[in-house]
Amino acid sequence: MFRGIIWIPPDTRFPFIRLRFYFFAISGFLMLATVALMATRGLNYGIDFTGGIMIEARFAEPVDVAATRAKVDSLNLGGTEIQGFGGPNEVLIRLPRQEGDEKAQSAAVEKVKTALGPGVEYRRVETVGPKVGAELLRESIIAVIVSLGGILIYIWFRFEWKWGAAAIAALFHDVISTVGVFSLSGLEFNLSTVAALLTIAGYSINDTVVILDRVRENLRKFKTMPLPELFDRSINETLSRTINTSGTVFLTVLALFAFGGPVIRDFSFALLWGVIVGSFSTICVALPMLLYMNIDRGAHDAPAKETAPKAP
Repeated sequence: MFRGIIWIPPDTRFPFIRLRFYFFAISGFLMLATVALMATRGLNYGIDFTGGIMIEARFAEPVDVAATRAKVDSLNLGGTEIQGFGGPNEVLIRLPRQEGDEKAQSAAVEKVKTALGPGVEYRRVETVGPKVGAELLRESIIAVIVSLGGILIYIWFRFEWKWGAAAIAALFHDVISTVGVFSLSGLEFNLSTVAALLTIAGYSINDTVVILDRVRENLRKFKTMPLPELFDRSINETLSRTINTSGTVFLTVLALFAFGGPVIRDFSFALLWGVIVGSFSTICVALPMLLYMNIDRGAHDAPAKETAPKAP
């Protein structure tokens, strides 16, 4: 009977726990690099958070971005930003919010359309006020914190609080490093990116729960096995499943990134990084950290079954 492709031999015993200090060094570097990038470069916040006007325009022919920038700058609408977006005939135009009410914003959009001339398809025109943008940013931060708190409570009830603390540390690592990648790359950080962060947290904790469950099973089976050896055994026993799941998700998201178009490119890029760093943190951060949590091995013993007394 065909049982599928076995990527990892059943007898694999890769010493993940022995290499934990190297993994901690990599994780620490990512965290410190994120802090440095946030202090020096910050994030390229999208219009969702900063407020202003965004216009996505498609021309009939390949567009000269420099000439288009000169046309829009001549309107004296403030610090405009124009960049290529998607194909060679598409541009993304950002304008600061104009003084006045919504009529002033609409007038600015009409000025841009007049300057660009006929034959231009406007695929998206968005206007967000600064107050709304600040509220969205605050609510996005709250959403991420609440989701991490909910995951901590779930792991606490399913295992115990020490296991939850290790899992949350790994998730925090995933979220922070993803923010750092966006700071380094200069990609737009918007509501879609926040949705990607929440998706990464959900995906990563699913993988973590599978490995933690195997650890709990092995604690019941191997009562005297040293914890480093037991953790290595648990990781290796679930390694094939981790690679199959992560590989499948990665290929799917890669297709979205390559062919999904510019609208979801930032979202899919965040997920690509999240799949990689989520698998790393589950195996190389959460389990090694649990080694230092002084877990109670007896708490995971299966209840003893009553047996009938032997006949004399």
